[in-house]
Amino acid sequence: MLRPPREQMDRRAVPVWTIELLFLTVPVVAAAVAAYWVFTSRPVWLGVLTAGFALLLLGLAVAAPRAYHRLNRWEVTGEAVYTRTGWFTHVWRVAPMSRIQTVDTERGPVKRLFGLADVTVTTASAAGAIKIEALDHELAAELVERLTAMTQATPGDAT
Repeated sequence: MLRPPREQMDRRAVPVWTIELLFLTVPVVAAAVAAYWVFTSRPVWLGVLTAGFALLLLGLAVAAPRAYHRLNRWEVTGEAVYTRTGWFTHVWRVAPMSRIQTVDTERGPVKRLFGLADVTVTTASAAGAIKIEALDHELAAELVERLTAMTQATPGDAT
């Protein structure tokens, strides 16, 4: 029986994801408001619709990272790397140690500011790599070392 992975992403991921979403939503909201202001005769009904759209986008930018943090999990055992992601459709990914080809870390500028990193586990799977997001950068480095040692000690050709 497959149980949910135990580990959760770092709590500092919530403000990181909020900032990243705001970088996307604020220009869209600004464009919608500017289009309403410049290209219309400013009917009240369209102003209400534009304001509702803006509030919806900004509300999602604030609420979505919290929900994403609660829903997504990961775990590494002696046999495999497990992740569970998804909002409406839960996606479970399992990478046996014998199938792991590479283990990488990634730290973008915002994540570096918050001391976070992502770990990507690449296998020969057609589904692509498994990504464990938003870990403390020291935990990510330890995880990469641990996975590297475990995969080297695991028999198999990783194909």
